[in-house]
Amino acid sequence: MATDSSTQPQTREDPRLALAFPTLTSAQIEALRPYGKEERFAKEEVVWAPGVANLCMYVVVSGEMKILDGQSHKYVASHYPGSFSGDIDVISGRASLVTGIAATDLETLTVPADCVRSIVGERPEIGEIILRAFLTRRTLLQEMAGVGVLVIGSRYCACTLRIREFLARNRYPVAWQDLESDLATNRTLQEFQVTEDEVPVVILPSGDMLKSPTDAELAKALGLTRPIEAKLYDLVIVGAGPAGLAAAVYGASEGLSTLCVDSSGPGGQAGTSSRIENYMGFPLGLSGQDLADRAVAQAEKFGAQMFVPSRVSTLTCNKLGGHDMTIEGLGEITAKCVILAPGASYRRLEVDDLEKYENRGVYYAATNVERILCEESAVAVVGAGNSAGQAAVFMSQNSACVYLVVRGDDLRKSMSSYLARRIETSDKIRVLLNSEVCALHGDDYLEACTIADRKSGKKLKENISGIFVMVGAVPHTDWLPETICRDEKGFILTGDQLVQEGRWSQPRTPFFLETSCPGVFAVGDARSGSVKRVASAVGEGSMAVAFIHQFLAL
Repeated sequence: MATDSSTQPQTREDPRLALAFPTLTSAQIEALRPYGKEERFAKEEVVWAPGVANLCMYVVVSGEMKILDGQSHKYVASHYPGSFSGDIDVISGRASLVTGIAATDLETLTVPADCVRSIVGERPEIGEIILRAFLTRRTLLQEMAGVGVLVIGSRYCACTLRIREFLARNRYPVAWQDLESDLATNRTLQEFQVTEDEVPVVILPSGDMLKSPTDAELAKALGLTRPIEAKLYDLVIVGAGPAGLAAAVYGASEGLSTLCVDSSGPGGQAGTSSRIENYMGFPLGLSGQDLADRAVAQAEKFGAQMFVPSRVSTLTCNKLGGHDMTIEGLGEITAKCVILAPGASYRRLEVDDLEKYENRGVYYAATNVERILCEESAVAVVGAGNSAGQAAVFMSQNSACVYLVVRGDDLRKSMSSYLARRIETSDKIRVLLNSEVCALHGDDYLEACTIADRKSGKKLKENISGIFVMVGAVPHTDWLPETICRDEKGFILTGDQLVQEGRWSQPRTPFFLETSCPGVFAVGDARSGSVKRVASAVGEGSMAVAFIHQFLAL
């Protein structure tokens, strides 16, 4: 997204505009000249088309550049002398969502994407302006209606929800047309010659159409997966939640060749949190996805490579170093050290017919994607931790009523006091202690649920459109080799735990976060005994990099 402050689509009162659309000084433009080249475009000439990966940044020297949405051709913004085009996709190398057109005869200083990444790292006085603008522009673009990738599908289709969640997690603006409620849907399907049996479909800014794409197919079409040719890394990180991203930032910033792999997108379980308010340095709070976006930009700024979506299918632990890994889409690579940050998932409800309602009323995330599906009807949140509390508060902004279903008898046992107090004083949240969901109801999708009092046995049936399950944790560790020791619940043992269990065979003492395989470390929610807090995960990720330096020096 690119624009001038006098023509941008937001209101003048929006305080983000000054950050999103700065004007570079003549001295700053001159400082950028060694990184780029001068180009001229005639009026109405296309500067770039949607779908172009590794897009250049265009600094306007004279004339006007107009930005249009690649799919709808909706006007997005304009650029004038001193302003520059682009958003975070320039840094990541992902395919562009918009079109750049010369509104007048245009002269630019064209800076290639790799040079923009160099500027961010080498010229902080200018790089900070560019990076801050890129991040804020993407946020503003996501808030604009009718721009980005068009998804056509049913609100009751699990595949549609998966696609929308994948795009949201990877910060792609999405225009969604719902088969059940959007009157324009049939007209769009006819225009693209698609039948209802073929949905969901994704229409890209380039005009290309994908029918029920997998995450990998969608990522490839959007240019999300960039070619990576290296076969040897100092550090490979598995998982891009807060712990993995912190490791990527610190590893890359300290000179380690760093690759971070994730199966879906940045954020992990924290990425599904609508607001994190107890993370130091953010008194107003921020969403888990915003935290992840900033961390990704920071890691890439220092040279870390992100490969999403992909899974590590094999890990061979070599005690002498050089751990061999097989990564989908990359093949076989070797890592001097590995950080395991695969995270964990919420436990599933123990009720009959659960699969029938999953992603059709039963959800394991509470983001704006799910909130839109529930509209203003009543919902239930199951859980008593901070994630459940934040979900209840978030959903109460729209929902008629939120039932917070808690198995225990005290909300404050596992929830921060500030959050429990907010819930207890809300007139839209009803806390049900000593309770559990015991039955789900509905023909094709969730329409109601029965909640039982575990002490009295009394049952309450309520009409609701969504249940948000946020209880327990199941670690994503079943793919690991037997050489990585785990506890009875599947969490990875590290440090002194290995010594106490008699699972450490080396003459030296293991590092605090080191697994039973020397040079392989575990951090975050999948580590046995970890504190389930974002700040703790970030701390473990950065701490693991310090241990890696010590390990490599052995």
